[in-house]
Amino acid sequence: METTSLEAQFVTFSLGEEIFAVTVDVVREILDYAEAFKIPNGPDYLLGLRDVRGQGVPTIDLRLKLGMSRTVPTPHTRVLVLDIPIEGRILTLGLVADRVFEVTPFRQDQIEAAPDIGVRWRSNYIEGVVRRDSGFVVIIDLAQLLSHEDISLPQSAA
Repeated sequence: METTSLEAQFVTFSLGEEIFAVTVDVVREILDYAEAFKIPNGPDYLLGLRDVRGQGVPTIDLRLKLGMSRTVPTPHTRVLVLDIPIEGRILTLGLVADRVFEVTPFRQDQIEAAPDIGVRWRSNYIEGVVRRDSGFVVIIDLAQLLSHEDISLPQSAA
């Protein structure tokens, strides 16, 4: 049995009491939280731009994007700087997390599909769910989570 292709590395982080994960391939770096430079007329979850090594990186409050309450920064709040492949290009984005935990491997056979709750709800951004002793980890597909409008946001000023 081949194990290398059946396992992938993920960065786990929390939003409130919920634990989420993104594939380590898209994480460029993890920074301490700092206020972003506000962008007028942006959606509520777009906090603004953050200077990351000379590059202006749009930073979003993932809690707001997922319909949760706004992030209240603490000493544990971090910004994950991500390079997300979307529509043939790389979107660099800062994602605010209440806390970043670890890089951890998940085996393919540990990852369950998004739950079917019997009604329509936007769950296409859930790549899978991993059951742990402490609860569940939701693996997010960021390319799916960010709609087409979100992707073109930084380019269009109109």
